[in-house]
Amino acid sequence: MTAKEKTLLKFATHLKKLREAKGISIRELAVRSNLENSHVQRIEKGKVNVALTTLFALADGLDISPDTLLKY
Repeated sequence: MTAKEKTLLKFATHLKKLREAKGISIRELAVRSNLENSHVQRIEKGKVNVALTTLFALADGLDISPDTLLKY
């Protein structure tokens, strides 16, 4: 596993924990973030290198600050 893959998986795990702590589904997070459900699923599986705009959308969807999302 490459360093990039490890980073993506670490972020994916962190995102999933934050989402579950809020008690929302992937689908609900996608709706709140104005993202495609499949895109959020791929992010949570560590399959996507997330764009900055997507990070901000996810933070908004989770009702947290972007820096909280990036502390993993």
